[in-house]
Amino acid sequence: MALSERPLVHPERKTSGIRPLKAWQHFRKLVADKEDTAQVFHIIESLKGKRSHLQAWSFVQSDEGRRFLKNGTDIPAMLDDHERWSDCGPNTVAAKYIAFMKREGLSAAGLVAESHRFNPPENRHDDLTEWYFCRLRDTHDLFHILTGYGRDALGEAALLGFSYEQNLNPGVLFIAYAGARQIKKGTGTSAPIFAAINEGRRLGKAAKKLAHMDVEQVMREDIEVARKRLNVGKPETYFRCLEIMRGEGLTEDQIMPPQQQAA
Repeated sequence: MALSERPLVHPERKTSGIRPLKAWQHFRKLVADKEDTAQVFHIIESLKGKRSHLQAWSFVQSDEGRRFLKNGTDIPAMLDDHERWSDCGPNTVAAKYIAFMKREGLSAAGLVAESHRFNPPENRHDDLTEWYFCRLRDTHDLFHILTGYGRDALGEAALLGFSYEQNLNPGVLFIAYAGARQIKKGTGTSAPIFAAINEGRRLGKAAKKLAHMDVEQVMREDIEVARKRLNVGKPETYFRCLEIMRGEGLTEDQIMPPQQQAA
């Protein structure tokens, strides 16, 4: 079904009802097997609630949202087309993004495939609400570039704190603080781990909605210009935590989550 023909909300979509028990069950599975990242998507879905849906509907019906719908841009395909950005300078968001994705062995299509592990396309509701939630997923790695958070365990947790204030999904906040607890427990570090999550929340609340940005415009901007325009502050506490952890003798293997050690 073409984007223009999709309803705002599919009749079978459930738009309320937070399921904490289900989220906890999936979190226990994630703790048991940290490489089973599909559990993250399960947790987020279990705790999505009504606020995320209200934000989705507001954006879809806004002038900017309607413009993106009319363009029908496939964000993952655009991001993975590295040749498209070959004319961008070395300090542009595009250059930083491509370097990051190559260094980490990632692709935008890979994140889509990972999300399909827990919720295959045939099970998804063909509505504009789903289009918005896919947009949240598809811009995730751009969040890393614009905020400066790395893919170390703390960087991912702090970025989730940032993302919670952007998308209002309690599941994201649950994973952020649960992840912080695991880092603290697993490393015994004296670094202010929870303060880094709280900092992420403050930065996320102050910034403009990154999932609502014009991706092509941002990719071609100087990264500092983009950060200033989008009001994305620097995560000072996060970087201080990394310095403390390394000063305590923690190795990269202890700081990085297992799925990244193998990447």
